[in-house]
Amino acid sequence: MRLTRLALLMGAAWLAMACGGAAIPQERLTSAEGAVRAAEAAGAPTVPQAALHLKKAQDHIAQAKALIADDENERADYVLQRAEADAELALAQAREDQAKKEAQEAIDMVEELRGKTTGKGTAQ
Repeated sequence: MRLTRLALLMGAAWLAMACGGAAIPQERLTSAEGAVRAAEAAGAPTVPQAALHLKKAQDHIAQAKALIADDENERADYVLQRAEADAELALAQAREDQAKKEAQEAIDMVEELRGKTTGKGTAQ
């Protein structure tokens, strides 16, 4: 009886190892890819620092897909976490760049209006 129980436990352990450790991190992969798309849509490729982090995110996603293919799902999950963080940083940098441009445009417009009202903007 005891030997049978041991054999069953060993068989279950072997089966668990044969099936791999962690599940494929599909949700994390989808989330990281979505973060990359959001950064691209926000203009990250045109902002040097954002483009760098966007490239890192894309590279991490490619690395994670290779890890998944090698059944290293737990490592892939960690790499995808990094990819998503890089993509979110690229998105924030792209939005910051856009906000700075809009703020400068507003400042320029205010200065132009001030020049017109004080007479500096007209030819004499």
